[in-house]
Amino acid sequence: MGPTAMNRPHFANSSTLRTMNSTSLTDPSRTTRREFLKTSGTALAGAALASAIARPGYAAENNTIKIALVGCGGRGTGAAAQAMSTQGPTKLWAMADVFEDRLQSSLANLKQGHEKQLEVPPERQFIGLDGYKKAIDSLDKGDVVLLTTPPGFRPIHLEYAVQKGVNVFMEKSFAVDGPGVRRVLKAGEDAKQKNLKVAGGLMSRHYKPLEEAIQHVHDGMIGELITVWAYRMHGPVGLNPRQPGMKEIAYQISNYSCFTWLNGTFLEDWLVHNIDVCCWAKNAWPASVQGMGGRQVRKDADQLFDHYSAEYTFPDGTRFVGEGRHIASCFDFWGAVLQGAKGSAIMGEGQDDPRLFKGWNQTSENLIWRYKGPKCDKYQYEHDLLFDAIRNDKPYNEAERCAKTSLTCIMGRMACESGKKVTWEEALASNIELAPGLENCTWDGNAPVMPDANGQYPIAMPGQTPGA
Repeated sequence: MGPTAMNRPHFANSSTLRTMNSTSLTDPSRTTRREFLKTSGTALAGAALASAIARPGYAAENNTIKIALVGCGGRGTGAAAQAMSTQGPTKLWAMADVFEDRLQSSLANLKQGHEKQLEVPPERQFIGLDGYKKAIDSLDKGDVVLLTTPPGFRPIHLEYAVQKGVNVFMEKSFAVDGPGVRRVLKAGEDAKQKNLKVAGGLMSRHYKPLEEAIQHVHDGMIGELITVWAYRMHGPVGLNPRQPGMKEIAYQISNYSCFTWLNGTFLEDWLVHNIDVCCWAKNAWPASVQGMGGRQVRKDADQLFDHYSAEYTFPDGTRFVGEGRHIASCFDFWGAVLQGAKGSAIMGEGQDDPRLFKGWNQTSENLIWRYKGPKCDKYQYEHDLLFDAIRNDKPYNEAERCAKTSLTCIMGRMACESGKKVTWEEALASNIELAPGLENCTWDGNAPVMPDANGQYPIAMPGQTPGA
C-alpha cells in the first residue's frame, strides 16, 4: 500500500472542542458533538434514506438493531444519541467504560430524548479494561458496536468486534503507530470478507458543503493544487487533576489527550480532520515527511509537545504542511487552506462555511463559490449512512481510508519527534509500538509509560528519538 492517488468515495470524524478565538479566517458557526447532546431531546432528521427493512439474518418481525457503546465520554454519548436517531428501530443494549461515573453520566444524558430506546440494565453495564469484550459479546451478529475509547485501544477493539461478527462505528483516531495501522487494515479486510459494515468518525467526509467544495477543487476551479495547509492552533490542552488513590493507568486514560500511547500526539488527536481534508483535496497520500516540534512553554507532567510543524511531500513533489499549537495568547486558527495555480480556498474542520476564491487574496470581492444548499448535520449523517447500509445490505467499509489517514498523522508525529525524514513505507512497516502488549495490561499493573522519581514522563527528543 503506497502513497498512490486515492478514490473519492464519501467518507467521514468528530471532535468536542472549546470555542476558538475569532480571526479573519475562522468561522464561529459550528456544532460540536458535545453541543449536540444539549439538543438531542428529539430524533434528528437524517438525509432522505431508504425505508428501514429487516437486515439479512434477522426475522422480518424483528428488525431492531441493538447497539453497544464502548467508551462513554462526550464523544461516545453523542455517537450513541445519533445512532439511535437513525431510521428504523434501534436500542442501546450495553455500555462499557473504565470509569463507573462516566458510564452513569452518559446513561443519564441519553435518557433525555432516548429513554424508550435504552435497555441497559446493570448486568449489561461493564466496567474495566475488558468491558469491551463483554459489551460486544452481549450483541447478536449483525448488531452495532460504537468504539469511542482513546485511539490507542482502537485496533484491539476493532479486531474483536469483527471477529465476533458485529458492525462497527469507530471514532477518530484509529491507531497510534505502524503496527496498529496494520491491524486496522487487516480487520477492515476481514470485515469485507464477512460483509460487515465499518464506519469511521471522519465526519467531515459526510459534510455536504465540504463535499461540494472538494468536488469543485477536483474539477479545477482553483487550478492544480500547489500547496495545502492543515491548521489546529488554540489554547493549551489541560490535565485533569490526579484524584487521591488514583491508579496510574486510570490517571493517564482520564488525560488521554496528553499521553502519546493513548492519543498518538496532538498531530493525530487534534489535526486528524484537516490532515484528512488536505489529502482528500489533493487526492493523494504523502510520500514522505520531515518536521519539528517541542515543549517551549508547557510545564505539565505529560508527554505533549506544545507546537508541531510537519512538512509532507506528495508523490508529485508538491508540499503539504500540518501545523499544530496549543499555547495561550497566540494567533489561533482551525481549518485548512489550499493554494492552487489560479485560486485558493478556506475549508475543512473548523470552517463550516467553505469558500473558494480567484487568486490568493481571500477577500469578499474575490469569492467565486460558497455553499448555498440545505443545512447538513455531518455527525448525524455519518450514522444515517452506516445504519442504512446495514439495513439494506449495501457495501460500506471505511477502514482503509481511516487507517491511511491515521498513518499520515503517525508519520508526521515520527518526523516531528525524531527530527528525521520519514517515508510512507517506513511508517507503515515500523515495528515501534507505543504500548506493546496493551491487550494484557491490567488495572492494577503499570501503565505503558510510567513517571520517574520526579513525577515526569518520557518526552520525545528530536535527534535522539528513533524515527521509524
